[in-house]
Amino acid sequence: MNLTLTQRLSIVFSVLLLACCGASAWLQIRSSDLHDKEVIQGLSRGLAGHIVRSTPLMDGNGLRPDAVRQLFGQLMVVNPSVEVYLLDNQGRIKGDDAPAGHVKREQVDLAPVRRFIAGDALPILGDDPRSTDARKVFSAAPLQADGKAPSGYIYVVLLGEAHDALAAQVNASSVLRTTLWYMALVTLLGLLAGLMAFGLITRPLRRLSAAMLRFDVNGEPDTQPKVPRSSSAGTRDEIAVLETAFAQMAERIGEQWRALTRLDQQRRELLANISHDLRTPLTSLHGYLETLSLKADTLGETERKRYLAIALAQSVKVGRLAQALFELARLEHGNVQPALEEFSMVDLVQDVFQKFELPAEARHIHLRAGIPQRLPAVFADLGMIERVLTNLLDNAIRHTPAHGTIGVDLAYRDANVSVTVSDSGPGIPANLRDGLFERPFSTGGAHRGGGFGLLIVQRMLQLHHSQIRLVEHAGTGATFCFELPVSGVSQAAGAAGSSQSSSWMTGRRQK
Repeated sequence: MNLTLTQRLSIVFSVLLLACCGASAWLQIRSSDLHDKEVIQGLSRGLAGHIVRSTPLMDGNGLRPDAVRQLFGQLMVVNPSVEVYLLDNQGRIKGDDAPAGHVKREQVDLAPVRRFIAGDALPILGDDPRSTDARKVFSAAPLQADGKAPSGYIYVVLLGEAHDALAAQVNASSVLRTTLWYMALVTLLGLLAGLMAFGLITRPLRRLSAAMLRFDVNGEPDTQPKVPRSSSAGTRDEIAVLETAFAQMAERIGEQWRALTRLDQQRRELLANISHDLRTPLTSLHGYLETLSLKADTLGETERKRYLAIALAQSVKVGRLAQALFELARLEHGNVQPALEEFSMVDLVQDVFQKFELPAEARHIHLRAGIPQRLPAVFADLGMIERVLTNLLDNAIRHTPAHGTIGVDLAYRDANVSVTVSDSGPGIPANLRDGLFERPFSTGGAHRGGGFGLLIVQRMLQLHHSQIRLVEHAGTGATFCFELPVSGVSQAAGAAGSSQSSSWMTGRRQK
């Protein structure tokens, strides 16, 4: 059966309601019947004893059959619902006034009779002589003569055949039918109220199910149907929690889809750009090498050296690009972990400045270092941080015009050493700042991204739980800043240090 959750809940509720109503009706009828029997038996408890005391049923010769039959006939005329029987000490029926063929038992169980005489709690049911298996309330009393042991018992069935016939007639009357119709009406009203309640409770679930059926995992996020949100979101309602979780899942899938689409587009653009960047120097390298090979006998020494210099420059360019790609791949795939150690940033800055002394001098660029006194040592990977400074200074030298200035400023604050690299170049255009630390790619013919150097810087600093930031300042030039944690041994010593700026001069300023 292909049923919805609401339909299954409604069926289960209907069955349970009908079962509960039926059990309630049966218990009520059963309880009412037992109550009536207890009342009747309680009221008639002394009936058999009164019979024994009011009429002499025994004489010196034993039972008086004529007196017994006459008494039984009178009692059943006065109260047709009672049936009187005379039992011996073994419970055998010795006398009755029943029509011929109505008595179906020859003996009555005396255990309930003895319990009745002993005064046990009512109601007590005994055997019905006019049925093979029925049990009814009764009254009983022993027959005794002159204080002797009981010679028998008077056994009075309080609800006899006449009562059963009248009760069956009343059960079939309009009163009982009306009562049953009232019960059926109450059951129907309860069923309708329950079904309406189930409909209201499961309406958010049906709405969510419909949204989930409309949700297309292969579709674009912008084309997906709106995920319903319950007004009771944030409460302990399970359906509201489910709606919120599904909405968050849909939003997360949309974000991941957009990220994957963006990464795939960047990957395609990156491959195209790498192919273009490699094709140009490789083509130039191949052309000059081919020229040297074909015209080896006709080229002069000066031309040969110029061609070789160009070819070497192109091969260096290809090598640097290949090295950057290899290093970036290692950083992005988690194959590199920083080897943390304690070292001085002051010494590292001076070493890096020495590396760029000749290129800066050739371009007449002034290198400046702002170093405070008693700067604490940092705890990082020396090789990675050296590569970070090298990439930043290399970019700064390439984009700073002649007679410009490049500065590296160190500062201690908040248990970190702050490193700021700035230059006096033209700065970074506003349209390139958002994607500065992304993979370089082209969109609509416009190049975006800051290049592999900045991307490597970002990945290396991320391994140190740090971030490279572009600091915006008024005027020209680009300023980058990042922080490195201070080692625990030198942190206290560096906290009391005062700042003092020094300069590292390379090149000559031309007036």
